[in-house]
Amino acid sequence: MGVVDKVIANSVPVIPRPLVRVISGRYIAGEEIPEAVETIKELNRQGCLATVDLMGESTQDEDQAAQKLAGYKQVIDAIQEHGLGSGLSVKLTGLGLWVDEDLCRANLEEIIGYAAERDRFVRIDMESSLQTGSTVELALDMHQRHDNTGTVIQACLRRSLKDVMRLTEAGVTARLCKGIYDEPREVAYKDYDVVRENYILLMEEYLKSGVYVGIATHDEYLVWHALRLIHHFDVPDDRYEFQMLLGVDEELRRILVESGYKVRVYVPFGGEWYEYSTRRLKENPKIAGYVAKDVLGAIAGYAKR
Repeated sequence: MGVVDKVIANSVPVIPRPLVRVISGRYIAGEEIPEAVETIKELNRQGCLATVDLMGESTQDEDQAAQKLAGYKQVIDAIQEHGLGSGLSVKLTGLGLWVDEDLCRANLEEIIGYAAERDRFVRIDMESSLQTGSTVELALDMHQRHDNTGTVIQACLRRSLKDVMRLTEAGVTARLCKGIYDEPREVAYKDYDVVRENYILLMEEYLKSGVYVGIATHDEYLVWHALRLIHHFDVPDDRYEFQMLLGVDEELRRILVESGYKVRVYVPFGGEWYEYSTRRLKENPKIAGYVAKDVLGAIAGYAKR
């Protein structure tokens, strides 16, 4: 499926925007907060928790960063108002990392404090390897003052084992994922099986440390290894959860929920749905395998009109 995935991913620029919108409807919770709220309500009814991502990053000035901060607060207010089982995911480049790191730090601490007052958790998303160092350092720094803070670790990166050792020693929770960015070999493992094995290694370090970990994968091979390690280390239920993307492998998600496991779904929403959809496919061709059926189905639907 790898070749097919790449062909689909490389074809993204020529797919008509309306067709991308149809496809993305399954993976993105609309453009406005009320749409995200309804999506989370439905996930909660299905027995899942959520973490919300307000799409759009790489702000270029202080005003844009301030707008993003305000948007995050609005999301937290909506979560609180509706009593939703959800936290918030934030991106440092959205909070001004590329503008000024001190500005980003101040904005990050403000949103974490705002969430803490409402008993909500904030996950600092991991972006490309260019931001990995800053993300880990800020996560460690914020966690010293705010225990409602966690981050993300990407198994594809060569540095991740050292980062995991530092994070677990400090008690910082992480979402463990394979990683979606196309990184150079100098900083990332390029072999699929090696990335899988590194994921298992990092997951083992977290599970035996007793620090809470989000096992974020749609790869049933890795889910099986997670269950093996959970059994081996006799990990309590309150020390881990499974995490998945909205709309991806809903059957596996249902199986995990019905088996009694805690599952959290990553819920992206916002006006930048097109940029998110096309970037996601181009950065991670493997996800094209999940949407290929949707593409063919949408094309077939158009042909019947």
